[in-house]
Amino acid sequence: MLLTLTALLYLGLCLTQRINTGKQTLPKPIIWAKPSSRVPKGNPVSIWCQGPQSASEYQLYFEGSLFALERPKPRTLVSKVKFFIPQMTSNTAGRYYCFYQSGELQSEHSDLLVLVVTGMYDIPNLQVHPGPEVTLEEKVTFFCHLEAGTSKFFLLKEGEPNHVQQRHGNKKAEFPMGPVTGAHRGTYRCFGSYNDYVWSFPSEPVTLLIPGSEGNTSLAPTPTSLVYWEYSLSTKESGLQKDSAFWDHTTQNLIRIGLACIVLMVLVWLLAEDWLSRKREKEGTNRPASWEYRRRWRLRCSLKEEQRDAISMGELKATPGPGAI
Repeated sequence: MLLTLTALLYLGLCLTQRINTGKQTLPKPIIWAKPSSRVPKGNPVSIWCQGPQSASEYQLYFEGSLFALERPKPRTLVSKVKFFIPQMTSNTAGRYYCFYQSGELQSEHSDLLVLVVTGMYDIPNLQVHPGPEVTLEEKVTFFCHLEAGTSKFFLLKEGEPNHVQQRHGNKKAEFPMGPVTGAHRGTYRCFGSYNDYVWSFPSEPVTLLIPGSEGNTSLAPTPTSLVYWEYSLSTKESGLQKDSAFWDHTTQNLIRIGLACIVLMVLVWLLAEDWLSRKREKEGTNRPASWEYRRRWRLRCSLKEEQRDAISMGELKATPGPGAI
């Protein structure tokens, strides 16, 4: 019986360990910056990290090292935290990612968020050849020039914050495009830089016009401010990821609870069976002993009665009769 209990307990522990090791990490959170991931020097910026409602703590890492800890506000519909940077400098520019903690489990880290500080160098000059107005299928080239000299140049199209072209150059760089389509129509700026996270002031905007492509509004860029490119967060994606993380964690907990209940019920049943078996064995052992005790007691009582009868008969024989002198 003890061997059976030990085997069942070991089986339950193994299954629980297999469930725990089957999925050690939770789905990754979503990270974004507000008002933008490209921030002028000295301006504030907020880094947001969002996960499921079960998240109890968020950790923000900067260049691989822990940067800050935050706990979400209780009783909110969406679990997210804000990490505030009051002034953007070259020391706070770089790569960020975040985790969240739920119970004893930790999520995968989020996608990388690259914060860039702008306004660190002179203003570059941006030109387009053959001109700002071209025809469909024509080839164009953007020229970015910084007289003070640099090592890298970046060309951005407003309304497309994640579409960045990079070229190396000492004082200037060329960005060829084409044959152009309606998707190329829009406003461009360029930056000079010595590394990927510290940029110059933005150039003056250059708008590329392509007559005949205005009817395709789906390709038209969304106007933005001169410096900021707003990060657009997909609410649907956020909701799906949040629900997925929540239900994965809930299902895992339900499986653990169910397995623990099954193992506990089996152990209780086996312990009850063992107790009843021992009780029956004890009662079976006590019955012969009790019968033997009664038999001996009756035998002693019988012997005592015989002794009393013998004594009484002896006394009667010793007593003289009425005719005796």
